[in-house]
Amino acid sequence: MTFSVIGVPIDSVGRSGGTERAPAALRAMGLIDAIDGSDAGDLDVRIRGEERDPDTGIVGSADVMIATLGIRQAVDSSIRAGSRPFLAGGCCAELPGALAGARDAVGRLGLAYFDGHLDLYDGVTSPTGEAADMPVAAALGLGPQAWVQAAGGPSISADDTAIVGYRDLEQSLADGMIDPDSLEGLTHVDVEAVRSRGPGAVGIETERALSRTPGRFWLHLDVDVLDETVFPATDYLFSGGMEWSELLDV
Repeated sequence: MTFSVIGVPIDSVGRSGGTERAPAALRAMGLIDAIDGSDAGDLDVRIRGEERDPDTGIVGSADVMIATLGIRQAVDSSIRAGSRPFLAGGCCAELPGALAGARDAVGRLGLAYFDGHLDLYDGVTSPTGEAADMPVAAALGLGPQAWVQAAGGPSISADDTAIVGYRDLEQSLADGMIDPDSLEGLTHVDVEAVRSRGPGAVGIETERALSRTPGRFWLHLDVDVLDETVFPATDYLFSGGMEWSELLDV
């Protein structure tokens, strides 16, 4: 299977610019050739609006739902056509639609989620209302129900999910985010545990577990898993993240 690169130019802050520009920037830097892929172009999706929806608690909620449906269809079609979808975002709000499309095409799958954040907020606990605060919760069926419904229900189970490299647990729990320890079966490894156990070892363990059951998985990489001095082109800078060498090892 070859990679089919699908651009998802969204930014859940609800304004023009920001991570909307990432797909074009990645193409200009040679992404397509680097992964020996084909270019499926950009989806016609954007997120606009700076007010939190009273029902979902999400900024630009209507556009998040539309984007989720479009991403879901694109990923499903890509897999059914015999390609391996490579989503170039954009922000983490793309995840529920991506997982839903993969689930529609192949059934049960897992998630290897490399991110500086746990992303287990919901529309009430999120301090910003940005959809990028809550994609893992939505994919598990624990986020705003309108978003869960747009994705056709939960796409993954906690047993099939590994969150790796995060460093926001203390602040997130203080905000009222779902405690990852409360989700039975969820694997979560913060950045300090990645270092103490060895990035390569953590990567191998994660791959083996998800390849054994459920047998296939979606790999999600948010570049804010890297330290702010290593990769400063992110919306929310904070220290303590991985070095390039650690990310490559894991």
